[in-house]
Amino acid sequence: MSEGIELTTLPRDVLPTVSERVARLREALPQIRAVLSGERDAVALEATLACLLWETLPWCNWVGFYRRVEERTLKVGPYHGTMGCLTISFDRGVCGAAARTGEIQRVPDVHAFAGHIACDDRSRSELVIPVVDSEGRVRAVLDLDSTLVDAFAEEEAMILDALLRETFTDRDEVRW
Repeated sequence: MSEGIELTTLPRDVLPTVSERVARLREALPQIRAVLSGERDAVALEATLACLLWETLPWCNWVGFYRRVEERTLKVGPYHGTMGCLTISFDRGVCGAAARTGEIQRVPDVHAFAGHIACDDRSRSELVIPVVDSEGRVRAVLDLDSTLVDAFAEEEAMILDALLRETFTDRDEVRW
C-alpha cells in the first residue's frame, strides 16, 4: 500500500500497458474524490491532487501544478518530483501552450515539441491539462512528465480532465 492511496505498489519508471494505466487511474478515482470532498481551497486541492496522482502514476517523474499569477505567466505550484521551472510564460513550452490555448497538450516525445522547456532533461513525454475556474478562465495547469516516451494515452488525459473539471470548475466556491 502506498502512503496516500490504496493501490498495488508499482516500480517507478516502468510503463504499464494503456489498459493497465487506465484501470489503475479508475481504481484511484473514488479514493481521490473522497479525500477532496468538501475542500474549497485551490492550493490545498492542488497539493493533495499532486500527492495522490504521484502515488497513482509511478511512471511519472514530475506531477504538479503551475499556477497563473499574471495575465500570461505561470509559477510553479504544489508538485512532487525533481526541481520544476519556477516561471513559465504562456509563450513557451507545453505548459505555456496549454495555458494559452486552454487545450490539453499530450506530447508523446518532448524532443519533437518546438519550444519545449527542459526543466528536467530526463523527461521524454508530457501531459498538460488546463485547470479552468467556473467562469471559464485558465487558473493553472496540471503538468505530468515521464522519463518514458509516449507515457500518456488519450483516455488518461480525458479521465484527468474530467477529474480537474469536477474538482475546480463544477465545485461551488473554490477559493483561488
